[in-house]
Amino acid sequence: MPDMERWPTGRLLSTAARLVEHAWNEKLRGMGLTHAGVIVMEVLAVKGPTTQSMLAQIVRVQAQTMGKTLSRLEAHGHVSRARGISDRRSQVVSLTEAGGRTLGLATQLEREVLEPVPVDTAKLRRELQALVRELANNHPAAVVNVIVAAADSGASPDDVPD
Repeated sequence: MPDMERWPTGRLLSTAARLVEHAWNEKLRGMGLTHAGVIVMEVLAVKGPTTQSMLAQIVRVQAQTMGKTLSRLEAHGHVSRARGISDRRSQVVSLTEAGGRTLGLATQLEREVLEPVPVDTAKLRRELQALVRELANNHPAAVVNVIVAAADSGASPDDVPD
């Protein structure tokens, strides 16, 4: 690996994020989940039953992509879908009781990914949150609002469920 002492901070952050996500996805695979699926389940846990199209908007993916993610989550019993009452064309998605338990396990698995790392992860989280907030407050671009809004909803505009 090249001398990381010379890497820009952005490269360090993005490399660390990819490595954590890869390790987490490896652990999630055994539960029939991906990082993207966990994001959807987190949104459902916070917002409650939500239409498929609204989930796609919140997570910032195409409705077709969301449909594929939901099919996998439904096949594993993590979510259920039902026709909307007011609009029979829409699908209302709910987190199942089993999905809620699985989400708790997935959250624990994320912690386990970082356990062997000699870093104060609580402090790291606080510092990353401060970094995100400060950069967002000092950046006039509209895309920053999209990024922060997605993060506040438990989603990520760059996460494309697979």
